[in-house]
Amino acid sequence: MVDVPALVTQAREGRPRAVARLISLVEGASPQLREVMAALAPLTGGAYVVGLTGSPGVGKSTSTSALVSAYRRAGKRVAVLAVDPSSPFSGGALLGDRVRMSEHASDPGVYIRSMATRGHLGGLAWSAPQAIRVLDAAGFDVILVETVGVGQSEVEIASQADTSVVLLAPGMGDGIQAAKAGILEIGDVYVVNKADRDGADSTARELNHMLGLGEARAAGDWRPPIVKTVAARGEGIDEVVEALEKHRAWMEECGVLAERRRDRAAGEVEAIAVTALRERIGDLHGDRRLDALAERIVAGTLDPYAASDELIASLTGN
Repeated sequence: MVDVPALVTQAREGRPRAVARLISLVEGASPQLREVMAALAPLTGGAYVVGLTGSPGVGKSTSTSALVSAYRRAGKRVAVLAVDPSSPFSGGALLGDRVRMSEHASDPGVYIRSMATRGHLGGLAWSAPQAIRVLDAAGFDVILVETVGVGQSEVEIASQADTSVVLLAPGMGDGIQAAKAGILEIGDVYVVNKADRDGADSTARELNHMLGLGEARAAGDWRPPIVKTVAARGEGIDEVVEALEKHRAWMEECGVLAERRRDRAAGEVEAIAVTALRERIGDLHGDRRLDALAERIVAGTLDPYAASDELIASLTGN
């Protein structure tokens, strides 16, 4: 058994091993997970969570690394949650992002963790919300969450981040992809990376045009800015940080930040409840209650929806 209070204290003191151990408890769905979450609850709410998403090859890892450098220059403690594809053999993360951000490995003010999707769709690992909570409680000022890079399904990040950054690059058909993926609805800041390539200006113009075709915005609403960068050389990164800080200030002023965090907490509770209920239903295979309901459906005396209602009532005691 793990000494959870001691582990939380060590994480708050900035010990990376303690942070890693807590996230491992989350990923492994440890029996002590409830105790961990209860201990972390009073310590959360101070971190600014930034999600980065975009198609493969747009430079998410390079941009994330450049943002880490910019925030460290500003004296911020930064955590990176890099969601990698799962290994088809072990189910673990392939760790590509961690390798590309190795320049920050020796910085005590930076913590980098790769997580495997383990088949979860939406560009995030299923345990990402709890991992974010661990990093928040550990006292990091900024948490950068980089999605797996699977393309059009990566809209889940919008429900997990305070601010969502969508990256595109010229010459990759990203304008068309943006329209298909619905990412025009989730982006708070848009970054056209690799802006030293031909077509960067046209990509930015096309994106600006598509944003203009979106929902009408009232006075005072946030209009997502478009920032051009060359992340490999650090060009334009300060402008991205400036856009992020402006968005954060706007959210705090308008109450949007608190609303997003409430929605995030509600989604987390719902996901945990649904998972628990699914596990209880999974344990019913061969149970007489389920067999009896199935027999009534086959006999035509009960429909599947009514049977489902009865099953849920028996499980919840309602």
